[in-house]
Amino acid sequence: MTSHKTLEHQLEQLDGRSYSAYKSLKGIYTFSNFDLTLAHIQGDPFAPPSRAIVWLSHKQAEIPHNYWQMPLQQKVLADFLHRTVVSLMPSIQPRQRSGGYWVVAPTSQVVLARTAVQVTLKGIELRLGIGLPAFGRRIAGHKAKELLLQDLPQLVEAAFQYQPGWQPLLEQHIAVVEDACALRAQLQEKDLVAFIADGAILPRQSSVSTQPLVDAVPFKSPSSLAVTLQTPHGGAITGLGIPAGITLIVGGGYHGKSTMLGAIANGIYNHIPGDGRERVVANANTVKIRAEDGRSVTGVDVSPFISQLPQKISTQSFCTANASGSTSQAANILEAIEAGARMLLIDEDTAATNLMIRDRAMQTLIAKENEPITPFIDKVRQLYADYGISTVLVMGGSGDYFEVADHVIALENYLVHDVTTKAKAIAAQHPSNRLSEGGQHFGSITQRRLRLPDRKPAKVKSHALTDLTIGTEAVDLRGIEQLLESGQARAIAHAILTWQQQSRSHVLSDLLDDIMTWVNRQDFDALTPYPMGDLSEFRRHELAAVINRLRGLDIILDETTAHPGN
Repeated sequence: MTSHKTLEHQLEQLDGRSYSAYKSLKGIYTFSNFDLTLAHIQGDPFAPPSRAIVWLSHKQAEIPHNYWQMPLQQKVLADFLHRTVVSLMPSIQPRQRSGGYWVVAPTSQVVLARTAVQVTLKGIELRLGIGLPAFGRRIAGHKAKELLLQDLPQLVEAAFQYQPGWQPLLEQHIAVVEDACALRAQLQEKDLVAFIADGAILPRQSSVSTQPLVDAVPFKSPSSLAVTLQTPHGGAITGLGIPAGITLIVGGGYHGKSTMLGAIANGIYNHIPGDGRERVVANANTVKIRAEDGRSVTGVDVSPFISQLPQKISTQSFCTANASGSTSQAANILEAIEAGARMLLIDEDTAATNLMIRDRAMQTLIAKENEPITPFIDKVRQLYADYGISTVLVMGGSGDYFEVADHVIALENYLVHDVTTKAKAIAAQHPSNRLSEGGQHFGSITQRRLRLPDRKPAKVKSHALTDLTIGTEAVDLRGIEQLLESGQARAIAHAILTWQQQSRSHVLSDLLDDIMTWVNRQDFDALTPYPMGDLSEFRRHELAAVINRLRGLDIILDETTAHPGN
């Protein structure tokens, strides 16, 4: 390692030279309270920024040991420090006149393990991009000195060295996450799939904002569905417990149905203090399902929903490069179950109508032998009975679902009412007279064996949560609604590339298990060619969803096995 004084001298000597001479700075430099590693130096002022790593020991940071002893505390502390860095950057932003800048991966409203800031038992690491300043294509050495020897130490001191005012904020950050984990852990023993605490703020500021809506109506559970769960910091918490089985969320337009479903969908994550949804939790294996016109489907057994196609096309290993709404939704359901989903969320606004319902009038007009689609209404009960998979549906247009629902929740101006008894009475008074279609059981779930033949090194590009490029292939992410950060998409892409470089094929569930072992121990560097600072923790379900959307996917037919219904 080299003293920062040497770095200062080097920058003075480099002033005015060709920009590529910056590459001589690659190395490790010691400062009074941290080490700086310049791991990669950009060769051009217009190239992606240089990669840098800041490392502090816990002795240097002086953060009390009770905040980083346990793995969950390390994850929460890293999230807290990451947000501190992001909030401080505007006030300690490097001088922009000569192009000097730094970049730290953004955060979201949830607490995730990220590579930007990591906490271990040894210390704290910050990974950031640094745009080294220039005049044209010449090194601005004195500006680089300000950037690396003044601004960066100021940022590190303010963001990573313990401040007395952090104590209540950091303790709240940890308490909120530990309470959410405790709530989620109690769902199964209470036979619940989700929980929404009284007082939660579910609405967001807009359709493109994840910030809580100011002056929103606080959530209040109906007494008939209210449950009380215990937390280590907040004590007894009362709220709506959604039981396992089939639950409908009904109500008029703009009364909060989709907002409630969206909050449940994001209940798979732990939220930050002040988000409003800190005490909204869902089964960790909850997957939101929608129709996706145009997506590719490879080797999926969609026969529980689609069979007897014209021209005798098989649906037991169905492939298409351009799926319809109903076919894509059927594939999404079967793929989610194959990956281990325990609860499905469906909103009629983003669902294919012909997969959701076929009423008595249509059954009379079009005989079943001429209709290859078996609607979800005839499969949702079987899905729970045969495999123990629950479903929560937003439904405003079909009362036929009253007959198969266990519970019906109505929203009126964001106020929640249990209308199960009323809905069942209406169903009894006005029966649908539908003929049940699709047999007595849901059907078997195929575990597919996968292989991607192209194993050439490839680059990853992701600028938003709408698209992802892996090598030369663009993957549409719009249908994967539980991806919240572009860093998750990039991490998934690198995980896929790691798998791509292996010649053998994989049973999908085994592949997911292998990759998630790396993710769960936060070993992101095992998934990438070099240490990266813009990756975020992801779930097996979003990993599977991206894999399933690869148009170059190669399926090797394997024997059909039923997904365990535990």
